[in-house]
Amino acid sequence: MKTNYGYPAAIAAFAIWGTLPVYLKLISSATPLEILCHRIVWSTVATIILLTCWGKSPDFFASLKNKKLIRPFFLSAALISLNWLTYIWAVNNGHVVEASLGYYINPLINVLLGVLVLRERLRILQWAAVFLAFSGVCYLTFFYGRFPWIAVVLGVSFSLYGLLRKTSALPSLEGLCLETIILFLPAFLTLAVMAGKGNADFMRQNSTGILLLLGTGIITSVPLLLFGYAAQKIPLSTLGIFQYFAPTLQLCIGIFLYSEPFPTQQKIGFILVWCGLALYGSESVLRQIRKDKLVLKSV
Repeated sequence: MKTNYGYPAAIAAFAIWGTLPVYLKLISSATPLEILCHRIVWSTVATIILLTCWGKSPDFFASLKNKKLIRPFFLSAALISLNWLTYIWAVNNGHVVEASLGYYINPLINVLLGVLVLRERLRILQWAAVFLAFSGVCYLTFFYGRFPWIAVVLGVSFSLYGLLRKTSALPSLEGLCLETIILFLPAFLTLAVMAGKGNADFMRQNSTGILLLLGTGIITSVPLLLFGYAAQKIPLSTLGIFQYFAPTLQLCIGIFLYSEPFPTQQKIGFILVWCGLALYGSESVLRQIRKDKLVLKSV
């Protein structure tokens, strides 16, 4: 009997994403823009090395001659850089809790995009789940007193990014490599200008700080590879449940490690979103159970 390593791979991927705030706090002396540029540059290096080690680089570089294939990746590159920059800024400015909300609402934004863009039809309980999440955002805006722009930008940008990648012709690693290649030159030039003006934190860091900045390429590529492996080995419904592990870790880190405020008004907004997610997940599970029973009866 073969061991299924899909489950530990999924747990490891979401654990890395969930504890990313701790890593970013260690390099918070650098500006969010500098951290973003390092993440792009070293992710390019890391993904090219991985593609070369696996013997995929010749096919990958050959595919870059196809302009139709490359064109959509300019938009996905812009979306993922916006997502990364917003997240880095949020973490290093004491908004880890709100950033976690962005990844809680992400699945329900995906559902809404399916309706608006792909013309998918929602069932009544799915509409109710989306409404609950929307109510949570409205509650945070009107009763907590501030529109949760960090959560909305993170959720929407990542959902749009996922929509583009869903229809892309390249696998996850090759796609990430292409996106970082597109962003590489502006990121490298930005770092060069910062260094020339004496504003680069990289130049003032000790050896540990330099390694941490270089390591941003690894913390970007490794969880993506683990996630891609897990997606092939375990059911997507199970993977969908695991995805809430990352924002839950981020929420706990924000509250208990960095002592970010989590007042009652904010809790109510989160609870409305969680209820929406619970309703959506329960409806999906029950529907799948009914399908399985029908299949068994027909056998």
